[in-house]
Amino acid sequence: MPHALPAAPTPDQVRQATGTLADLAAYLRTHPPLGDVLPLLVPLLDEDDGVPILLGEALRCTGHLIGRQAEFPMPDTTRQIMESFREASQEFTDWHILHWDVQRLNAQHTGHTAPASGR
Repeated sequence: MPHALPAAPTPDQVRQATGTLADLAAYLRTHPPLGDVLPLLVPLLDEDDGVPILLGEALRCTGHLIGRQAEFPMPDTTRQIMESFREASQEFTDWHILHWDVQRLNAQHTGHTAPASGR
């Protein structure tokens, strides 16, 4: 049985996600206790499905999509846009290493040993 394609999120759902990130940023500007912040950072920066990984994947897929749907011969402008999306995707994905920093900070804050990092 073929897998069903995932439903496209709506612009409102994407706005809700970015709104949640804006709420988090506003909350962090209030200088809350670190113990309250760390549980929020864990899912945000998760090494498998945190924001850097997901945003990087979304940008990489967008660059690929632009290339697949571009007119041929591909204009230089389109090629530059594709490259911008691909470069940005790599930069965001590279920030997944913050996952390990949060793990070490959490261990330091709670007194537990942090897992060994890949860094």
